[in-house]
Amino acid sequence: MRVAIVTGAAQGIGRRTSEFLAQSGYALLLLDLQPCEGLLAALRAAGSEVEALVGDITDEAFIASAVSVVMERWGRVDVLVNNAGISFIAPAETIEASAFRRVLEVNLVAPFLLSRAFGSIMLEQREGSIVNVASIAGLVGISDRTAYNASKHGLIGLTRTLAAEWGGRGIRVNAVCPGWVKTEMDVADQAGGGYTDDDITGRVPMGRFASPDDIARTILFLGDPAQSGFINGQALAIDGGWTADGSWQSLRISKRS
Repeated sequence: MRVAIVTGAAQGIGRRTSEFLAQSGYALLLLDLQPCEGLLAALRAAGSEVEALVGDITDEAFIASAVSVVMERWGRVDVLVNNAGISFIAPAETIEASAFRRVLEVNLVAPFLLSRAFGSIMLEQREGSIVNVASIAGLVGISDRTAYNASKHGLIGLTRTLAAEWGGRGIRVNAVCPGWVKTEMDVADQAGGGYTDDDITGRVPMGRFASPDDIARTILFLGDPAQSGFINGQALAIDGGWTADGSWQSLRISKRS
C-alpha cells in the first residue's frame, strides 16, 4: 500500500487532493490546524485507511508526532504534499516584521521541516515524491503580497535544491504553481476588497479560475512514479496561461471570441 501525507487537508486544495489520493488507493495521514472529522469519516466510509492529526506544522514536536503515527501505522511514506499555507495582503511598507515572519514560517520553513522529516524516511527507502504547493506568486511579482510572494519564491527554490540533492537517491521533489483557485482562501482574500472575480477571469486566457480538482489532479500525477517518474525539480504553473500571456487587456479579450 502507498502512503501519503497531506498538510492543510481540511479544506480547499488539500481536501480535494486527499480525496483524489484516497480514490487512487493511498493510505493517508491528514494534517491541519482545524479538525478534518467530516473528511476523515467520508474517506473511512469509502474504505480508505486514514488518520488525522490537528496541530501546527511549524512546531517540530507536532511533526515528530506525525512521523510516529505514519511509521507505527504503515511503516513507510511514499508522497508528501506540502499544501498548507496562509495568505497575507498588505502594502509592503505597512507590514510588521512579526507578520512577515509568520508567513515565512508557515509557507516556507514548515515545508522544509516536513520534507526533512519525511524525506529522511524516503531516503532510507530510496523512493518517494514530495509535491510542494507553491503559486504563480512564486514565479512573478504581485503587488501587496510581499510576504506571500517571498515565501512562494523561496518554496520553489527549496523544491529545486532538494530535487538536486535527493534526486540521485530516489526522491523526486516538484512544485505546483496554481493561479487563482476558487477556495475558502480566495473568498477570504476577496472579502478584503483587493480584487474581484472579473479581475481574475479577465486576466486568465482561459477565462476562469482554477478549481481544486485542477490542482489535485496534477499533484496526483506528480506523486505517481509510474506517470511522472523522470519529472524532478520542476515548478509547474497551473494557471490557465496567466504567466504565459503578455498581451494587453483589449488584445487578450479579443482572442476569446
